[in-house]
Amino acid sequence: MLLVEDDDGIAAPLAAALRGDGHEVIRAATGGEALRVAAGGVGAVVLDLGLPDIDGVEVCRRLRRAAPGTPVLMLTARTSEADIVVGLDAGADDYVTKPFRLAELLARLRALLRRAASPEPPRRGAHRTISAQDVRLDLDARRAWVGDTELELTPKEYDLLALLVAEAGAVVGRERIMEQVWDTNWFGSTKTLDMHVSWLRRKLGDDANHPRYLTTVRGVGFRFEPGED
Repeated sequence: MLLVEDDDGIAAPLAAALRGDGHEVIRAATGGEALRVAAGGVGAVVLDLGLPDIDGVEVCRRLRRAAPGTPVLMLTARTSEADIVVGLDAGADDYVTKPFRLAELLARLRALLRRAASPEPPRRGAHRTISAQDVRLDLDARRAWVGDTELELTPKEYDLLALLVAEAGAVVGRERIMEQVWDTNWFGSTKTLDMHVSWLRRKLGDDANHPRYLTTVRGVGFRFEPGED
């Protein structure tokens, strides 16, 4: 487990909690040090965005390019939607805002690790695909297109889109999305879901006020519009 945090007051108790949860922890206090450690291979990364040398968003982008399957949990004191979306777009799988509860952070991290440890087995022959309107997903290759344009999606964005497209025309409740995309043991706010939906809309070229693809059903969940038959 790579912990990237320059604040000793946060790093020390967090490292202790991670070790108490069964993880071997390597701490890096700068982005440059984090990238050097990650080059040797790590199981997961807990990444603070406020680093003294390289911005954590850029560190995340480089980590994602070098190790696309490594879970990245982002720590941030930046609470605006725009800042969080930038971090998610850089490749973070999930985020926790400071100040945070250790129990919630550990639960989210366990969820990321479980999903990373349980990839779908390879299949022979033709790949399974699903589609709605002009959006198509290859479930075995974990690739998605809108029209002829391939989408660059983070793992959670892909999982969210796959669930909604598979259920096109039906409302998928928030609780079910959190259970299937984030983990059955999820608890707490669903703000992270709203962030992912917002960014997924942008990548699809959708308009929240006049949606073509993703409709918000207030108080219930989201529906991917199937289009006309």
